[in-house]
Amino acid sequence: MRTRVIVLAAGKGKRMGREIPKPLVEIAGRPMVEHLIDSIIDSELDSRPILVIAPDNIELFQDALGDKCEYVTQQDQLGTGDAVRAAEDAFSDSDCVMVFYGDHPFLTAEKMQELKDLYEQERTVLSMVTTKVPSFKGQYEGLARWGRIIRGEVGTVTAIREAKDASEAELEIKEVNPALFAFDAQWLKDHLPMLSNKNASGEYYLTDLIEMAIEEGEEISTITAEPLEVIGINTEEELEKAQELIG
Repeated sequence: MRTRVIVLAAGKGKRMGREIPKPLVEIAGRPMVEHLIDSIIDSELDSRPILVIAPDNIELFQDALGDKCEYVTQQDQLGTGDAVRAAEDAFSDSDCVMVFYGDHPFLTAEKMQELKDLYEQERTVLSMVTTKVPSFKGQYEGLARWGRIIRGEVGTVTAIREAKDASEAELEIKEVNPALFAFDAQWLKDHLPMLSNKNASGEYYLTDLIEMAIEEGEEISTITAEPLEVIGINTEEELEKAQELIG
């Protein structure tokens, strides 16, 4: 089974207040995205992952990562769904497409392989990782911005609600979405054009594919990860905590 791994790294990361793109901010002497890229390579899922970046940053990423990645540019930052669509030519010959984020430096090769194993075993159109937090305080504060996992009466995933679109009751849900997915490649290609940007941000959310799959009667298979393994880094405070964790 031919697998391609996409890493989304085109966001501006304005909350970091840095001159360089957020994924290139260093943790333990290396860009945070390089920690992730090396784990992907170690997992043997994809020897040269696809990195989606903004056009004006391509030289910065190439200087930092060299030929470890296949570079794809997202012309306009119109959301995660648009970013994956920008990479469609690069994964055209694959059977499985896995999608990660460039600001998740602690994701291990073992967890990536576990997600791929789940996908192969369940053969659902998409498999995903979720994580549960005890609260949205302290070291988990940043995860409050993540989408909430909505489950039905029998425990199956029925939706993912982005925090900015969630109701007050939905915001209380402690199971959240780190945005780590494994898709059936053909299903993904068929459904990316169906994404809409009718939401609070005017963006194309990759997570809307979950609701599409559910509406079509598909089940979503999930595994869990510890919050600190899948935590993202969006602020200087989170960067300081990450330095402590990795040190």
